[in-house]
Amino acid sequence: MKILITGNMGYVGPGVVERLRAAYPEATLVGYDMAYFASCLTNAPILPESRLDVQLFGDVRTMPAEVLEGVDAVVHLAAISNDPMGKKFEDVTLEVNYKSSVRLAEMAKAAGVKNYVFASSCSMYGAASELAKTEDSELNPLTAYARSKVATEKELLPLAGDGFTVTCLRFATACGMSDRLRLDLVLNDFVAGAVATGKINILSDGTPWRPLIHVKDMARAIEWAVTREPSNGGEYLAVNTGSNEWNYQVYELANAVAELIPGVDVTVNTDAAPDKRSYRVNFDLFKQLAPNHQPQYTLRQAIEELHSGLMAMEFKDGDFRNSLLMRLMVLNSLQETNQINEQLQWQRNRSKVAETELETA
Repeated sequence: MKILITGNMGYVGPGVVERLRAAYPEATLVGYDMAYFASCLTNAPILPESRLDVQLFGDVRTMPAEVLEGVDAVVHLAAISNDPMGKKFEDVTLEVNYKSSVRLAEMAKAAGVKNYVFASSCSMYGAASELAKTEDSELNPLTAYARSKVATEKELLPLAGDGFTVTCLRFATACGMSDRLRLDLVLNDFVAGAVATGKINILSDGTPWRPLIHVKDMARAIEWAVTREPSNGGEYLAVNTGSNEWNYQVYELANAVAELIPGVDVTVNTDAAPDKRSYRVNFDLFKQLAPNHQPQYTLRQAIEELHSGLMAMEFKDGDFRNSLLMRLMVLNSLQETNQINEQLQWQRNRSKVAETELETA
């Protein structure tokens, strides 16, 4: 079996590669990534890409069809991956997250790929009622990122069939330690604040609901999806991916961190504008279809693992929200040094730019 993993050099990718290598030791694993975050390693024991057979570097917007030759399954992670980036780069988000995802699926089907796994998101439910959202619930995307996921799912539906199985995993909000850790995720942010400053600053009033999933449990779900048969869910499947036990209000997450890390104070921004992104999600269908690939992590384990990981990194940056552990800050830095342009494409003369900066330093 040959598996192509796009966006493998981000936050989720290292765990996915490790999981697929363990599950399918004889498989040929190929990574394809733009490498924006390649240097953002966080206490990784080995280079995550060493578990691959091949690492390719390229832009999913211009991926050549030849990359898909002989591929049995595509795991499509590549995306402009959160709301702050989507807000700043809205047009690029549409191009990368939506148009490129559909184009890749079309090329994959033409190349004879059997399984196409799309990393979708529960964020498409947006502002929701108290009832937990099922796959049949109304979609209410509030951000460019969420809208891109909705648009992609809509266009993947008619492509499914004729031996081409599509699985859209509507992931809950990611959390947990990774070889390329991000701190622009709610639980990760709270643990980072606790470790660096002894304080957790909730930017909202703390009441919004968020479903969460550990990044390694995301990899577990992807392992299931790469070989899913149409008899288990249909030729096209969009499924909420997470656990009913992991629906939390934001203040509950902050308090859970404070209980496990001594001496931590929690503050709430009572003057914050209401956060409309509030939704609970029902994950019964995923439990029914993938009983052997259910999330294993508990909230306590996720917090303890993050705490241990940050301590091992000797993490002390109280200003981490402006650091390179925030994905938007990485892109801003690459732009400021003329490494990438406004379309987030690598500058062809970036080596010359670097040399010039060196000479003038």
